[in-house]
Amino acid sequence: MRRLPAAVAVLALACTTAACGSGGGGDSGQAQPSAAGSAPAKSLEGVTIEVAAKWTGEEQANFQKVLDAFQEKTGAKVTYASTGEDTGAYLGPRIQGGNPPDIAILPQPGLVAQYARQNALKPLSAGVLAQIDQNYTPYWKELGSVDGQVYGVLVKAAHKSTIWYRQSAFDEAGVTPPSTWDELVGKTAQTLADAGTPPFALCGASGWTLTDLFENIYLSTAGPENYDKLANHEIPWTDPTVKTAMEKMAQIFGKSEFMLGGSDGALQTDFPTCVTQVYGQKKAGMVIEADFVAAAASESGATIGEEAKIFPFPAAGDTAPVVLGGDVAVAMKDSEGAMALLEYLASVEGGTIWAKTPGYLSPNRNVSPDNYPSDLTRQLAQTIINAGESVRYDMSDLAPSAFGGTDGKGLWKGLQDFLRNPSDIEGIQKKLESDAKKAWEQ
Repeated sequence: MRRLPAAVAVLALACTTAACGSGGGGDSGQAQPSAAGSAPAKSLEGVTIEVAAKWTGEEQANFQKVLDAFQEKTGAKVTYASTGEDTGAYLGPRIQGGNPPDIAILPQPGLVAQYARQNALKPLSAGVLAQIDQNYTPYWKELGSVDGQVYGVLVKAAHKSTIWYRQSAFDEAGVTPPSTWDELVGKTAQTLADAGTPPFALCGASGWTLTDLFENIYLSTAGPENYDKLANHEIPWTDPTVKTAMEKMAQIFGKSEFMLGGSDGALQTDFPTCVTQVYGQKKAGMVIEADFVAAAASESGATIGEEAKIFPFPAAGDTAPVVLGGDVAVAMKDSEGAMALLEYLASVEGGTIWAKTPGYLSPNRNVSPDNYPSDLTRQLAQTIINAGESVRYDMSDLAPSAFGGTDGKGLWKGLQDFLRNPSDIEGIQKKLESDAKKAWEQ
């Protein structure tokens, strides 16, 4: 299982001689880090590098600022190709045709394993590995590894351990953000319901949102080690730890007054409609989802940081949960330019440039939260730091797609069935285990 780069455990981490050197010598001719957190300084005049990623619009423009800084530093020319939403459909024909991009940025770690086993990826150079060892926790290195070989580096994170609330709803009910799960369901949600405002707008028609809710509760109640085991299907979905997490979920699912429209309404509401219900229609008090809620909240007319605010997903057990999604950069050509750019993306220097743009969170633990342009992103970055080595990657994105990423199947369908009938925990667990076995055997 992979988790997002544990945040800057100590922001001003002292650099040892070994960590600041060349990382074991590296390949001859390969640009090496010249100082702690720095990117390659070697001239790449005349070198052209193609990068393929799914980003368009503002996300692409923000990434281009990083590429521009790299080009200015090295003299290389970097071209960008958009894969569209279906990265696999774009890369497949190019790989088969022997013309892949130098670097691809993959939206799911599972694709790293898929392409590595097709011999479509190149192992990372010593220079890239030095940056990873210096700036990421071992968990993130494992995330980009296949069969003991490191192929990928996490370069962009999505923070999935947030609950968004409408300040006016909290003010009217006289409640404040909770710090524990028991406070959330026993006081905050109940007080909102008693005041006539359904506490939650759930996006049950988008099954992935329910997986995010489960993952946060499970990480908190079962702990990081069990999270890794379940994500790898090393323990069954019938395990008692799963039951404990589902019992916590049932504290919401089992109370119709806690959900706008009850369970039927929740199952008919997709993402981002649930966000609109909180901020545009002002029908509910909270929505449980990631940092990217900000875009839909803004489109609904809410000012981020004023009417639209967040609090960290409250601990339901011994672990304060921080679950991240994110994008992994890999090399599809073993070229000097590809490795130099990956080294730059893994460095503090590259991460810091990116962090100064809107809508970005760095998995690099040595990128200071001070670089972020808003209080919201600084707050989110700090929660990653505070979580240290317990940060984890989105579980459903680590599972085979048939179980963790397909509408109407596997985990998405199982949790929707659970929302529909929260009293049948044992039955849902058995069905999830059956589906998981089939997916892992494929």
